[in-house]
Amino acid sequence: MAIGLIGGSGVYDPELLKNIEEVKVHTPYGAPSDVFTKGEIGGKTVYILPRHGKNHSFNPTNVPYKANIWAFKKLGCKRLITVSAVGSLKEELKPGDFVFTDQFVDRTTKRDQTLYGSVHISVAEPFCPNLRKVLVDQAEKLGYRHHKNGTCVVIEGPRFSSKAESKIYQSWDSDIINMTLVPEVVLAREAEISYANIAMVTDYDTWKDQQVSHAAVLETMKNNLDRVKELLMTVIPKIDDETVWPSNDTLKDAGM
Repeated sequence: MAIGLIGGSGVYDPELLKNIEEVKVHTPYGAPSDVFTKGEIGGKTVYILPRHGKNHSFNPTNVPYKANIWAFKKLGCKRLITVSAVGSLKEELKPGDFVFTDQFVDRTTKRDQTLYGSVHISVAEPFCPNLRKVLVDQAEKLGYRHHKNGTCVVIEGPRFSSKAESKIYQSWDSDIINMTLVPEVVLAREAEISYANIAMVTDYDTWKDQQVSHAAVLETMKNNLDRVKELLMTVIPKIDDETVWPSNDTLKDAGM
């Protein structure tokens, strides 16, 4: 078994790994975002993929999500941890905080969300609670400011929200906003891969009369990378990558 890791904006560091090698994967859906970096963390085999490509060549709409998830499955990954930059929709979720996402509201419009076609999977609980608990427990041990769960509004991008849109999302009692969690988490569920997300709050979106820019997002991520790396380095050796969790058995009741 292996553990997958997807790095979002500003988060891609193969030096996390020992015994590094590059791996190319071919899929029925074309090429993934980039080559995979294979290595080890605490005796666990890990594959890292930069979501947007090493040179940030894919915008949120054009990320080859299907190829990425298919490739992780082909590589034998049963667990997938992703790192994402998010905007906050609540005052108490401050820049620099970790949010361990447990729900989403999909506002994307241009993305294919299935690997198999007419397959009716449940995404009532889209993020794996078992894997999320491991991350939450480790964040608590490290003393990081974090939030155990959160609902993420996923927008098409690549533009940021208008102020009116941001205030509507707030009215839905959503917590954070992002451009990439969907269809990634949905495809992972179809592929029977346990998926958990580390969301790093980088800004207050547009509802708080503050300018949001890609440069500012990257700067906040850069300033918090050491904590992200420490969390990953200390949590990955603790992940059970053998047990069949419910998220690894999704298709049995989905008409496959």
